[in-house]
Amino acid sequence: MSEEVKTIYLCLAHMSEEGYEQKYVKEAFDTNWVVPMGPNVYTFEQNLADFSNANLDGSKLDRKVVCLSAGTAAVHLALIACGVQLGDEVCVQSFTFCASSHPITYLGAKPVFIDSEKETWNMDPELLEKAIIDRKEKTGKYPKAIIPVALYGMPYDCERIMVIADKYGIPVIEDAAEGMGSRYNGQVLGTFGRFGVLSFNGNKMITTSGGGALICRSDEDANNIMWHATQARDAYPYYQHTEIGYNYRMSNVCAGIGRGQMTVLDAHIAHHKHVQELYEELLADVPRIHLHKQPSEENENGVKKYDSNFWLCAATLDEDVKIQGQKNVYKEVIKTAVGGVSGVVKAVDSAVTDCQPNDNVEALRVFMAGKKVECRPVWKPMHKQPVYANAVAYTNGISEEIFKVGFCLPAGPYVTDDDVHYIVDCIKEAIVK
Repeated sequence: MSEEVKTIYLCLAHMSEEGYEQKYVKEAFDTNWVVPMGPNVYTFEQNLADFSNANLDGSKLDRKVVCLSAGTAAVHLALIACGVQLGDEVCVQSFTFCASSHPITYLGAKPVFIDSEKETWNMDPELLEKAIIDRKEKTGKYPKAIIPVALYGMPYDCERIMVIADKYGIPVIEDAAEGMGSRYNGQVLGTFGRFGVLSFNGNKMITTSGGGALICRSDEDANNIMWHATQARDAYPYYQHTEIGYNYRMSNVCAGIGRGQMTVLDAHIAHHKHVQELYEELLADVPRIHLHKQPSEENENGVKKYDSNFWLCAATLDEDVKIQGQKNVYKEVIKTAVGGVSGVVKAVDSAVTDCQPNDNVEALRVFMAGKKVECRPVWKPMHKQPVYANAVAYTNGISEEIFKVGFCLPAGPYVTDDDVHYIVDCIKEAIVK
């Protein structure tokens, strides 16, 4: 680590050294294309399609991409395209960020939360099928969609989930917001289901400052998504609407940033994978800390089944590990929230909840913050969130257990090898011998 004291963040936005982002943004201003849609948007969509359609075996897919204002908007419009309406149910991974499930409630539909499998931390296919059968018995109809999530970039079991979805005729909306560039059997995540969600938030693999995209299987679906994303206007010389639409299209300015970011996407993915490998090497001799690794399976052609982008590097800490300052955690109500730096958080009147990380995990977060290292808890399962207290959930205890012992470590493009060495040294220092 350099002599100058700096904070090592999980994943900071990183622009291309050649300044392509500024070039394309300047073009938007120079041509007065600063509104939603425009040349940057169309080119960025094609760039994303080209990337998504290229399999490692040299074969090509034919997916279409629609750029939108956010990954959340992409989930919302995909649900609409799948016919989700008031009272319908949607199976969604519980171990994820709220943007995977909140759009279900926007439509007056009901999330059915599915717990995780131990190896990938993602949607458990066996629980998924159990839920589908049980919901049909209890409600008389199948869920209208399935939303698996690439948690921290780790691929879900695409093969088994798609077999189950096809068996019951349920469309899959892949939430690959954290998994851009991750692959399963050499195929890019987001291209297996009917739709695939991408996010370009400021801390993702690439950014447009904010924004997202939806990978679609057909021109018909892509056109339908674009229609809904531009207020669903019918073809008349005046404004007429036969459906509710939304103002969800990406601006030409933001898309200019995205075009530039596509020039560094492969380098970003390679860097995150390198950081993961370095953590694996340096933490190998640290007992009772377990780095989350991808399954080592290969297909018949020798291609990795699971090929994560390692957007964030995650780990777990054994319950009996003692951390400096542990006795002082959860004693006082804090004034801010982890991950709340860029927005407003609601004040709370209690320092604890009925489902929270273990004391030693919180102590490690606090200790690392004192060392100017961002170390964040993993996502709290949605079925344990107060806002979803009455939601249906099919659980096995895995996501709750990981939440108690799990944490995330920096992995972004600005994280150097020296930083990783420093971070691991801090972790070792934090542990009470």
